[in-house]
Amino acid sequence: MAELPPTHVVTDYEELADTELMTGEAVALDLRPTGFVLRAAGSAIDFVLYFGGYIAGMVIFLQATASVGLDEALTASVAIVGLVLFLLVVPVAVETISRGKSLGRLAVGARIVRDDGGAIGFRHSFVRGLVGVFEIFMTFGGTALIVGLLNPRAKRLGDLLAGTYSQHERVPALVAPVYGVPLPLLEWSRTADVARMPDALSRRIAQFLAQANGMGPDTRIRLARSLATEASVYVSPLPEYPDAEYFLAAVAALRRDREMAALTLEQRRLESLRPVLQGLPHGFPQR
Repeated sequence: MAELPPTHVVTDYEELADTELMTGEAVALDLRPTGFVLRAAGSAIDFVLYFGGYIAGMVIFLQATASVGLDEALTASVAIVGLVLFLLVVPVAVETISRGKSLGRLAVGARIVRDDGGAIGFRHSFVRGLVGVFEIFMTFGGTALIVGLLNPRAKRLGDLLAGTYSQHERVPALVAPVYGVPLPLLEWSRTADVARMPDALSRRIAQFLAQANGMGPDTRIRLARSLATEASVYVSPLPEYPDAEYFLAAVAALRRDREMAALTLEQRRLESLRPVLQGLPHGFPQR
């Protein structure tokens, strides 16, 4: 595989191979797991909400039935039903309906997804909720804390059994790589003509250059050669340079720079004509 052009800007995202998911087109998707601290914070918020809701519900129930004088067996049954409702049914329902969200995860920008990056279903939520009763509520998060520290995606025991993990959705905006004309083709670019290239082909070339670092070596070389063959029909003269990716980078940068120069010139001309286009005839009243 050929090296990238000298003007290619490499971002920090390209070094996250351990968190990438490869698609069928050999394109790597950067799906970032939620960090341990953020995940613990989200779980703590959910714990306070669900367990606090159970305590508040029981207090309201006991106060409402204080004058009736219910027997201890009925009170214990209601307490057990309320415990199952707030610690299992409600979390599973919220997670299933919201496709992996909860109030705690909304606060930290997280979402539960499958290991392949897809949305979870009821089965995943139920397994996570059932195991979570033990590892979060019964041990106050101790089991989840230990298990989460022992794997790179901060998975808890419920995630390991359900095949899920917490994906962090609030990531910084990805800075698009900027290409310039490679140095070996700089002299050729001064006289090259790329104006006849169709816009659709130009967009495909730009998309390839933006995603090239996430492709496998064989796919990258094959697509570069295919696009270079298509583009060579609309480029004159052709450079005497064998590398297909260098050629695509030069064509894309040259077309971008010349279109930008044309748009800038057009804007300047419109600015010079603005007083004539927007001005009123002499003596016409201002209304």
